[in-house]
Amino acid sequence: MPALDQLDQLVTKAFDGYVVRKDLAQKFKGNYAVPTYVAEFLIGKYCATTDEEEIKEGLEIVQRQLSERIVRAGEQELYKANAKVHGTVKVIDLITARLDVKSDTFLATIPSLLLNDVHISSDLVYEHERMLTGGFYAEVEIAYGDPESNRPFSLERLRPIQLSKRGVLQDVARGREEMTTQEWKDFLIRSVGIEPSSLSARAQDVLFLRMVPFVEKGYNMIELGPRGTGKSYLYQQISPYSHLVSGGKATVAKMFVNNANGQRGLVCQYDVVCFDEVSGISFDQKDGVNIMKGYMESGEFSRGRESIRAEGGIVMLGNFDVDVEHQQRIGHLFGPMPKEIRDDTAFMDRIHSYVPGWDYPKIHPDMMTEHYGLVSDFLSEAWRQLRGESRLHLINDRIFFGDALSGRDRRAVNKTVNGLLKILYPSSEMEIEDDQLEWVVRIALECRRRVKEQQKRIGSAEFRNTMFSYRLGIDGIEQYVSTPELHSDSEISPDPLPPGQVWAIGPGEANEGSGLYKIEVTVTPGSSIRLVNVRAPYGLKESLRAAEQVLYTQNKLLIGDRDPHGNEYSVQVRALSAAKGASSIGIPILLALSSAALGRSLKGGVVIAGTMSVGGTIEPVYNGLDMAEMAADNGASAILLPVSSRKQLNDMSDDLASRLMVIYYKDARDALYKVLGD
Repeated sequence: MPALDQLDQLVTKAFDGYVVRKDLAQKFKGNYAVPTYVAEFLIGKYCATTDEEEIKEGLEIVQRQLSERIVRAGEQELYKANAKVHGTVKVIDLITARLDVKSDTFLATIPSLLLNDVHISSDLVYEHERMLTGGFYAEVEIAYGDPESNRPFSLERLRPIQLSKRGVLQDVARGREEMTTQEWKDFLIRSVGIEPSSLSARAQDVLFLRMVPFVEKGYNMIELGPRGTGKSYLYQQISPYSHLVSGGKATVAKMFVNNANGQRGLVCQYDVVCFDEVSGISFDQKDGVNIMKGYMESGEFSRGRESIRAEGGIVMLGNFDVDVEHQQRIGHLFGPMPKEIRDDTAFMDRIHSYVPGWDYPKIHPDMMTEHYGLVSDFLSEAWRQLRGESRLHLINDRIFFGDALSGRDRRAVNKTVNGLLKILYPSSEMEIEDDQLEWVVRIALECRRRVKEQQKRIGSAEFRNTMFSYRLGIDGIEQYVSTPELHSDSEISPDPLPPGQVWAIGPGEANEGSGLYKIEVTVTPGSSIRLVNVRAPYGLKESLRAAEQVLYTQNKLLIGDRDPHGNEYSVQVRALSAAKGASSIGIPILLALSSAALGRSLKGGVVIAGTMSVGGTIEPVYNGLDMAEMAADNGASAILLPVSSRKQLNDMSDDLASRLMVIYYKDARDALYKVLGD
């Protein structure tokens, strides 16, 4: 038995009777063809303890029940014979049912026994309607012979492999209150079978996003990425309330409603309907995609004159045949989708989040946890009950989104925010910490912006503004959120940088040529300006000295009533090209200091060049054309240059002029106000 760590000791007390060692279920994986939650259902009954002897006894019971009730290949006739001898036999299997119109009775299918004509009462069917739309795992008792239907077998009793306990959410909330947020995050990751330390922070974000459809009604999500990263694991192994559709045709009757008999489809019966290998999915009717789009927008679909509401979310999973960078070069990130929808921007607009599956590692046995986690049926039941709650009313006066978000964008982001907050805070009475709220908002904005960026790539002008931003609090600084895969660290993004950060171009030392730099200024309590760079070149020190003097002498013109001596400004200059000298970048440093002091971002996509004397006189730039070419080559949309360099730019090529806007300034104040954000 693995040694209990501090988190194990905490959760076994906080969730007494509801936790299980997650490696126990792995003992049965591969031996029995059932999802993980089926084995955990039994393990949770007999092994929800830390006592090694009790676990050993419980495992023996679980082993016996699985051996006795799960039919192996070739044993079906033996089980049928036992039913004849003993009158009944118990099995665990995926139960489905259908209406036989000839006899006007329902017939159940028991796949492991190769039986598809088992009589089942109407009462049992209507009590568990999900058996009519894909079925569910259950413990069933099958009797031999049925006098009423003259069928050889009948289904007498049925117990779904799921928890039906009303106080689950209260139990979860009570245990959650005894844990820190980080402990709770780690515990949730263990509860789905993964050891948190095996995942990067980015991979953990992906895993939490995969949980959102379980707690948020009508949540539409797409995740594409490499093969073997466990994209479908949660939807197939963890919860009985999700249904996996693997390839093939998605019939309108099966998905929504069967017009022949009025039977409701998958979206009415399950919390999550997941399309695996989505590139192979096709609809049996021409209007299938339109019905899907209508449902994803409003949660409704029509059957004749009747409008039917449902709450099942749509999750689409697929694989890239190439890496994400190459996929963006050859097309867009919806490329692997079926041809009916891969270029349909209206369909994309219904997607609430695009999860970056390429940030999750390939599943390896070493990633599996050996520690305690919530029993899967308890966890899935808690998630299901959270679907009826909301956390948005708790944060409406704390988060404010930028103008770039449309109405659909806001609804999509809010659904992701709401889902993640419910996962982190299962009780609405818990205080939502600022750092966790900001983490949730940034993830939600990024995943929705990824959708908009693909719409923009397809060429729709209505989606051109993708500068998603937010403010934490009424007086908070506006922060912009980008999608990391769109830009490299050295590429100048069209998004505004945070206050105090600017892109700069300046000459290097001796024969280095021009260099690209990123200047970052942080503000802390104090009263000085200091350079963070160790062993800074002489030219960089001179640029900082000039910027410091001009800020002090022209502070009224640059930052108004703010006292430049009121804080300590730490300046860091990062070289992003071969040139390391960073000389003659006084203006970019001054603008970074001013931006930090004002708490306002500069315009996105702009790179700044130029320097000045300690008295504020703007010095000439001698290689303005080279700087302009470097700026354009690194993704800039505009360059800020001293007006004295205007004649040098007369030789700019038509191609460069079409890609890059040149903004001229005459003094430091003019430079600042021409690039200061709104």
